[in-house]
Amino acid sequence: MQISPHLTLGKMNTLRVDRDTAPGLYLMAEDEQDVLLPGQYVTEDMIEGTLVEVFLYTDSEDRLVATTRKPHAMLDGFALLKVVDVAPFGAFMDWGLTKDLLVPNMFQKTPFEEGEKRFIKVVYDERTHRLVGTEKLGDFFERRIKGLTVNKEANILIIAKTPLGFKCIVNEKYEGLIYHNDIFEKIELGDERIAYVKTIRKDGNIDLTLRKAGSKNSGDSADKVFSILEQNNGIMPYNYKSDAQLIKDTFGLSKKDFKRSLTKLQDSGKIEVKDTGIYIKD
Repeated sequence: MQISPHLTLGKMNTLRVDRDTAPGLYLMAEDEQDVLLPGQYVTEDMIEGTLVEVFLYTDSEDRLVATTRKPHAMLDGFALLKVVDVAPFGAFMDWGLTKDLLVPNMFQKTPFEEGEKRFIKVVYDERTHRLVGTEKLGDFFERRIKGLTVNKEANILIIAKTPLGFKCIVNEKYEGLIYHNDIFEKIELGDERIAYVKTIRKDGNIDLTLRKAGSKNSGDSADKVFSILEQNNGIMPYNYKSDAQLIKDTFGLSKKDFKRSLTKLQDSGKIEVKDTGIYIKD
């Protein structure tokens, strides 16, 4: 580990143990700025001169303080967090530290309720000089897309469900959407996936799909259908004429992929398809 040049709020810092005091250890950066690591986080191997990796945030009195615990999201990071308390001025989120993260009312899209989960970005509030959370992510996305083209692979993080589909963060800096009619598997808020670019729109938003254009996935789909059949004693009341939504709900496939899978399994002699359903052959 290499000592951090200075103290950085909201990030992991590598600092040198400088001195031991009653409240805890004082840790120092290369520029000789120091910060307290409270005694509850101190271990026996933290002796003078050793390097310690800590996260820096502010305590209830707005003093810079260190902790060895890592939050669910650091400065400029995103996380799905649980609301643990609601106050007239904002909501408090559990982000993995002893002091909860405040999301001020002005940074909420709709009022928060205790016990629910919201997708939050950790930001620095210039007014209060504190780390806070915001649900209003639109201002943070870059609109000039670089390095992405149609059919190119991208890393996505699912952040919201809308009437059109699921909103995503693409490559940690762009906004994307997967339409409901392009989804044939279970996805949830907070999921990290690989997706493929369908369209890059003029407003800088990206339409995505979980399947690469031109890929049939017939082998994987057929294995999936057969596995679900096995889990249901080898008999299920579906066939080529089954409703597309029922197929999607049951098998997580489009009707086209489902029919292709049935044909593949029939041709291999593994199943028989009748008007009454699908049967695994003995």
